[in-house]
Amino acid sequence: MSATRRTAVLAGVLFLVTEVAAIGGLTLYGPVLHGAAYVTGSGADVRVFLGAVSEFVLALAVIGTGVVLFPVLKRHGEGAALGYVCGRLLEAAVIVVGIISVLSVVTLRRESAGGDAGDSASLATAGDALIAVHDWTFLFGPDFVLGANTLVLASLMYRSRLVPRPIAVLGLAGGAMICASATAVLFGLYPQVSAAGSLAALPVFAWEVTLAVRLIARGFDPAPEARAEARAAATTGATTGAAVRAGSVG
Repeated sequence: MSATRRTAVLAGVLFLVTEVAAIGGLTLYGPVLHGAAYVTGSGADVRVFLGAVSEFVLALAVIGTGVVLFPVLKRHGEGAALGYVCGRLLEAAVIVVGIISVLSVVTLRRESAGGDAGDSASLATAGDALIAVHDWTFLFGPDFVLGANTLVLASLMYRSRLVPRPIAVLGLAGGAMICASATAVLFGLYPQVSAAGSLAALPVFAWEVTLAVRLIARGFDPAPEARAEARAAATTGATTGAAVRAGSVG
């Protein structure tokens, strides 16, 4: 298996990991997302910790997709490829902030055990504030930043033809829709976790799964890669020749 083929398979696997980890984290976080009720209740700490691990795996996989794809993407647009890596790093950082806010709610619940009613009221308010931080990170990470990253990657795939253009078009549509949906949520048109929000997220989900399956099953289209490698070889040869001539003159 060639290095490019291995890169495609690894990237495809990482995209699938992001989908599974994102769904797992949101599902496991269920009890803690009601901040006040969780802080003053019996809690489900083990479930929340598993959700945090799932979200951390998500953050690592998000970074991994950018790093793994960079050597291939840079041959078709180095600036955009670097932007994609930076965007994925930002997305992962926002996810980690959300993890920390959720785990802080667990700490509050444990410290509030045996407290009086006044303490419970204050801790419940603090718990709601921390969950609000998580909710905002959930909006900006998996929606705004993910949408922007999707647009960058899909546009690179479309121009380079590394994958069939219908797949790239699905990514362009999905990135635009998730950004538009995030804007609607930001201005209070509907909740993020709602039928409208879920429908807006479906194209991005379909794009990442379709891209992952394509990369694992078929890899990148060989023609664009062959042209990129030929251009790189020609550039390297020209640079080496220029250096040799300069040395001879010197």
